[in-house]
Amino acid sequence: MTEQKATNVHWHEGDIGRAERGKLLGHGAATIWFTGLSGSGKSTVAVALEGVLHEQGVLAYRLDGDNVRLGINRNLGFNAEDRAENIRRVGEVAKLFVDCGAVALSSFISPYAADRDKVRALHEEAGLPFIEVFVDCSLEAAEARDPKGLYKKARAGEIKNFTGIDDPYEAPANPELHLHSDQQSLEEEVEAILALLRERGIIPAA
Repeated sequence: MTEQKATNVHWHEGDIGRAERGKLLGHGAATIWFTGLSGSGKSTVAVALEGVLHEQGVLAYRLDGDNVRLGINRNLGFNAEDRAENIRRVGEVAKLFVDCGAVALSSFISPYAADRDKVRALHEEAGLPFIEVFVDCSLEAAEARDPKGLYKKARAGEIKNFTGIDDPYEAPANPELHLHSDQQSLEEEVEAILALLRERGIIPAA
């Protein structure tokens, strides 16, 4: 658990809560946490889903691994400790988006189950919906895609602690949704997520 260094600080509740913001927006809120290997298609499906939700009048915002590491997490590397802190910070940010009434689309390799479980617990303790989506893809397929050339560099020893090569990936045991991006079309993946969001009352029925 991250040490609380600041003292004499207290959470300050406002007069407007998530329920009020939900009425204003006309839909529910949740964190959709996409996890999977590099190149599995996490960002691709998140981008597509964000577009569809926007067309349907649902406020959604993407938190992407590279984008976050260019800003709030620019001081973190890729060892286990830094990965854990990266995911902790993102979990806190996603929680704020959900409390604001938005659908947070979080696309992170997040290879360690313990780190993902902490983010889930963070949401559950606050009474906020958390949906884990496992974007499953064989290592062979992900490596064949290699959109950023990272697997090639990892195989050549130019990148250390690379998930799937010299660092482990712990697949979710019980994700809310299990996609197979090397077998399903992008449209099928997006529709599966939309169906789950409708089923849970987060977005209006089609």
